[in-house]
Amino acid sequence: MTASHPITVVGGGLAGLTLGVALRQRDIPVTLYEAGSYPRHRVCGEFICGRGIDVLHALGLYPKFVVAGAVEARRAVFCEEARQYRPKALPRVALCLSRHAMDRLLAEEFQRLGGELRQRERFTASPYPAGVVRATGRRIETRPKRIKWIGLKAHALGATLDADLEMHFLRGGYVGLCRLAGGVVNVSGLFAVNGPVPELASHWRDFLRGPVGSVLHQRLERAEFINESFCAVSGLNLRPARPEKASDCCVGDALTMIPPVTGNGMSMAFESAAWAAEPLAAYSRGERTWEEARSEIARRCDKGFARRLRWARWLQWAVFHRGTRAVLLELGDRCDWLWRAWFSMTR
Repeated sequence: MTASHPITVVGGGLAGLTLGVALRQRDIPVTLYEAGSYPRHRVCGEFICGRGIDVLHALGLYPKFVVAGAVEARRAVFCEEARQYRPKALPRVALCLSRHAMDRLLAEEFQRLGGELRQRERFTASPYPAGVVRATGRRIETRPKRIKWIGLKAHALGATLDADLEMHFLRGGYVGLCRLAGGVVNVSGLFAVNGPVPELASHWRDFLRGPVGSVLHQRLERAEFINESFCAVSGLNLRPARPEKASDCCVGDALTMIPPVTGNGMSMAFESAAWAAEPLAAYSRGERTWEEARSEIARRCDKGFARRLRWARWLQWAVFHRGTRAVLLELGDRCDWLWRAWFSMTR
């Protein structure tokens, strides 16, 4: 049946672009609005693991990611400030690629399939009418709180890693290291702060390197940061949200955001886009009403994300309490089955 209702996607991050690709593969007319332009750097762990890999295979994107320079990650290690635990084999291989390359690849694939991409242009209709999907990224934390979250990211050359993925826990935050192609390491961190951070633009390297004497600082002591890759976000809202309670049709972080400590955010963006594609295609072909399509997308995301969001919320709390974190890391270091269980429960 010929599509009669076009789909508009607002936001050109991972979820929005992937949804656009999936809809164009079904011959659905799609217009995508992106306020920025490609390529650009974003705060991101830059690795995909879990079911997001299945989505890439299903959409035929996995080989394109490899051609674009993606590398596989097979081992991970956890560290506290003064202690490194044993490297562990990932229960499932992850895929690592810079967002700078990833967003450009997806944007080009969307356009190659006939999608209309409007860069540096904002969608202004409010409220969103039928046929419009919100993929505008993270929800902003609006509650007045003493502690706020900021995310920082930069690429570095010359870092020394003991595993493909590393997680370093610090006082009031953590920093993840991800090995990319060409000797580049992605350094991304989440930090709890009390209000604005003075002169962050000149002191971000100190945040990402960690305190002197820490395992993280040893990794990055001789590393050279690529200045143009630095980016930051603030006002992160880490509270899980129920998709069925959203008034708009949403995908990705606009729907709900999993705590970054799990490393599952990119996967959830891909998954939510894949789950949304068929209900939206049915609406476009006149086989479902808009409310039926929106409700089906919310139901699929609720069912697919509920368990991992519950576990991730508990895990985020646990790793920010030093006593609990030490016990968890010690148990994970000794018990491979427990490490695999944690991985599975948050993916």
